[in-house]
Amino acid sequence: MKVELLNQLVEEFSKFPGVGRKTAERFAFHILNLESSKIQGLINSIQEVRDKIKHCKICNNLTEYEICNICQDSHRDNTIICIIEEPKDLIAIEKTGCYRGRYFVLLGALSPLDGIGIKDIKVKELLIHLKSHPEIKELIIATDADAEGAATAHYLADVLKPLEMKVTRIGLGLPVGADLEFIDRNTLEEALKGRREI
Repeated sequence: MKVELLNQLVEEFSKFPGVGRKTAERFAFHILNLESSKIQGLINSIQEVRDKIKHCKICNNLTEYEICNICQDSHRDNTIICIIEEPKDLIAIEKTGCYRGRYFVLLGALSPLDGIGIKDIKVKELLIHLKSHPEIKELIIATDADAEGAATAHYLADVLKPLEMKVTRIGLGLPVGADLEFIDRNTLEEALKGRREI
């Protein structure tokens, strides 16, 4: 085996978010030690995820079906929606076990420096969704505590105000600049319980 091939694999792994050179090297050497059948299983899993996972038609969560399991769940509270940036934020909130409402995933946050504006996230779709569901009484804005999340939350608060719904923002215990997916369960649970009206 050529060393260049190993280096190429390490480079590919190091492109993953949060993966440094050392971790990428560990991944590459782990692959070298796997049996062919396990490598093929990994390849198949990656391909299936790319081919079969899509966004829910209702909330933009990730799903293998047209509608995700949360939107299909008749035991969820239809009167409250938690607005989040990405599906990974939904996973973090669900792990707390303290939220039983619905979600809406924006699929991004406002970031003018990166060229991401209002048309690049699902604000228009959110407004359409809210107008077609009069049972909704409260909106929780649960964007990240970084500059992009704060800008998105501020914009949403302005846009949602005319709808005359209760609009709250999580915040208690969340450090500035933090991504929801990295917040521990207890802190995130307290942030949801301690949401404030905006």
